[in-house]
Amino acid sequence: MRKVFSILSFIACLSISTVYAQTEETKENKVSIGLSLNHDAFFGFNPMLSGAVKTGDKSALTFYGIQWGAGTAIAWGNWTEFGLGYMFQAGESVTINPQIGVTMGNLLSSFTAGKYAFGDGIVPNLTVNLNNSKLEGQFYAGYYAALRKEGPLTANYVHYWLNFGGKLSSHFSVGAHFENLFRQGGKNQATTTSQYYTWLGPYIQFTKGIAGLRFSAGGNLAGESARANFDGDFYKMNFFLNF
Repeated sequence: MRKVFSILSFIACLSISTVYAQTEETKENKVSIGLSLNHDAFFGFNPMLSGAVKTGDKSALTFYGIQWGAGTAIAWGNWTEFGLGYMFQAGESVTINPQIGVTMGNLLSSFTAGKYAFGDGIVPNLTVNLNNSKLEGQFYAGYYAALRKEGPLTANYVHYWLNFGGKLSSHFSVGAHFENLFRQGGKNQATTTSQYYTWLGPYIQFTKGIAGLRFSAGGNLAGESARANFDGDFYKMNFFLNF
């Protein structure tokens, strides 16, 4: 009888452990993480981590963080961006993700002249992704608005891009990338709008499992008289991991 009780106890414990493990695994499956190590001609190194926590079959709470200060933005108060949002699926292969971000540093709040500020600016932004067996693409648009005023000048920016490509195989894809950054207003700015770059060029991408590499290059289409302080070709590289 003791042996039967011991066996039944062991089976019960094993069952409880299995159920607990499955529950934890289910929780884990609701969370996805993406790490992108980005580098381009203007910002330099700007790594980004993004994540999503499923709230339903076609929706998720999202979060992200960008370390702009790892590149040229070290001169903007080690500029840092953190945000939250909500993603939902539109059709079988399109996701739409509106988010609100907050920046830390001094680019927006004082046009780099004042102290480093928490809540330097606010960033309403939108990301739309396309991904299926044949096509891939992304549209991003963000408005960087000063949230504090820590100097005589403040600055607001618009940053957006669009890329679209085709998958030639399960590991290789090609496409085109268009990207624009310009300053749009701010307190006591001499000019309302000031262009930094308008990039256009092709990209190639290699993927294997959860990892990949994308390289884009091209020209700056902004006219010489329109460029604020950037003159050069466009090149961008991304290393990415998706868990």
